Amino acid sequence: MTAIELKHLTMNCLQAAWNTHATELRHWTSRRLADSAEVEDLLQDLFLKAMRQGERFCSVDNARAWLFEVARNALTDRLRARRDSEALHDDLPETVEETATVDQLVSCLPRVLSELNEEDREAITWCDLQGMPQAEFARLKDLSVSGAKSRLQRARERLRIRMATACQVRQDDSGQVVDFVPRGPAPY
Repeated sequence: MTAIELKHLTMNCLQAAWNTHATELRHWTSRRLADSAEVEDLLQDLFLKAMRQGERFCSVDNARAWLFEVARNALTDRLRARRDSEALHDDLPETVEETATVDQLVSCLPRVLSELNEEDREAITWCDLQGMPQAEFARLKDLSVSGAKSRLQRARERLRIRMATACQVRQDDSGQVVDFVPRGPAPY
């Protein structure tokens, strides 16, 4: 038997099963779904799933049972998806995720960091940005641990002052960043 003949035989088998059971499937589905368009979508999905089975569909002992089992599973998936997501009312305001101002301040960091001296830039880059432990930084720079901590604290303070000046950072009474002026990359 050629591939074309096999495909034709499979389509005949599927079409015969569909013609026999489609009305019953439509009735069963429409009792469970109120929207007729949704019923038709589910039936179309069911037919496509059967078609994808190819010749395996023709070897199923009970085509009706197979079609109803797949329909039941598809219906369960649709109802579960509908239950998991509730429809929102039209009058709800659109939510916009805002990034905290202090988190937006990171846009100023590359330029200001490039304006620090090399010693400060290394301490901040390695310890704060790359997560190197201060003890390891101390060994790398041949410093005592307390010396490395002091260097990092001084570098952080100079960075804070420079960012406050260069990016025009404004803070509220509690010290929270409320506004700043972004700066682009350093000119070359």
